[in-house]
Amino acid sequence: MSVRIAIDAMGGDLAPKALVDGAVKAATANPDVQIILVGQPDKLPQEGSLPNNVTIEEAASVMAMDESVENLRKKRDSSIWVATKMVKEGRADAVISAGSTGAQMASALLLLGRIPGITRPGICTVFPTLTGGSILLDIGANLEIDVEQYLQFAVLGKVAAQALLKVENPTIGLLNNGTEEHKGTDKLVEAHQLLKQSGLNFIGNYEARDLMSGNVNVIVTDGFTGNAVLKTSEGLAKTFMGLLKKELSASMTRRLGAALIMPGLQNLKQMLDYKAIGGAPLLGVGGLSLVCHGSSDAETIQSAIKQTVNLQQSGFIEDMKQQAASFFSKNDK
Repeated sequence: MSVRIAIDAMGGDLAPKALVDGAVKAATANPDVQIILVGQPDKLPQEGSLPNNVTIEEAASVMAMDESVENLRKKRDSSIWVATKMVKEGRADAVISAGSTGAQMASALLLLGRIPGITRPGICTVFPTLTGGSILLDIGANLEIDVEQYLQFAVLGKVAAQALLKVENPTIGLLNNGTEEHKGTDKLVEAHQLLKQSGLNFIGNYEARDLMSGNVNVIVTDGFTGNAVLKTSEGLAKTFMGLLKKELSASMTRRLGAALIMPGLQNLKQMLDYKAIGGAPLLGVGGLSLVCHGSSDAETIQSAIKQTVNLQQSGFIEDMKQQAASFFSKNDK
């Protein structure tokens, strides 16, 4: 069955070119995917120059990256609003954007609604680890969260791990400054006890130094901490690869040695590169919405489209609705 994806073609630092190029590459590689580029027609290619499975939906305005989310109510003709509305109306199965995260989250909340039991959606990503990856959330949707939201994110993270990591009963850790139950703020101590009594596969507090070990499947935290962790790791990975390249090219002997280990270095680069991951699903809303890095290029968008197809075909949203409803109705009794 064909998957229909609405892309906010005007969102992102490299829009619209990167969004269009990534969409065309994905559409060419997979003719069964239907892609709708949502944006200002005068800034997008003519439909006749695009693959048959790529069409254009007009949106007159754009939500700027630094624009107040309050303006979204006045800009119902913006590309992110129109793209999300297509999902609500059943004209698309998913929306992808590299634009304002706040505008994307607000559009999803207003148009797609929250899953019962979830007070605020969170953004998750597959964080690179020695064992392949762990789900990290929240990574920026909510700078501060209450105690109950740690539990909600754990439930959402469980479903994400099942879909993205193919783990049946994922382990869940609470990101903290120590493994002891009494460590952290009063809120974290309370959240620890709530998770401990939840019936989930909770392994306890988890320290940041162990993030890349991969010995936990889901890492739960607030959006401020999660975003800082993610961007720090991206910066470290970029710096590490740059230093490694500099050292390996310092002499002829090293360059010869580098040639021998090049396949391993390429694998390492790919593991640490967010471009290969693509997008970060917005969890807790009633439709599939993927948040992409603001600096996403065509390769990143192509990866995000591939990820979206896999999530849609796996029944990700319906599974999340069912598991959240089952968990919270059972625990409310």
